[in-house]
Amino acid sequence: MLYMLLLYWNENDPSEDDTIPEHFKFTDAARERNAYVYSEALGGTAAATTVRPAVGKVTATDGPYLETKEVIGGFYVLDCQDLDDAIAQASAIAEFSKSPVEIRPVMDVPGWDYGPSTGRQRHAMG
Repeated sequence: MLYMLLLYWNENDPSEDDTIPEHFKFTDAARERNAYVYSEALGGTAAATTVRPAVGKVTATDGPYLETKEVIGGFYVLDCQDLDDAIAQASAIAEFSKSPVEIRPVMDVPGWDYGPSTGRQRHAMG
């Protein structure tokens, strides 16, 4: 089952950059288990743009949707046995990063073309 692990970080704490080698190790281990699907690091809030619907148009503004101390700094999509396995993987990341990790199931949208990850099992909608 696919799970997205959202990695939070405090962008005002440069020591969090020290965890990059640990992420490399984590990724290598996930690849060895054939659990690794995809991951990315994301730019900070200074590079964010939020698009909002408005009456008859949309507006784009600089910055994130909400102001918060911890922001999403990246994510992993992992193929886990179940939620307990996803929690174990998120716990490993939280342990070395000292930051929260949010877990969300990746949902299956019937008829969607998932490209190269078609063979991975997603969670049923609803």
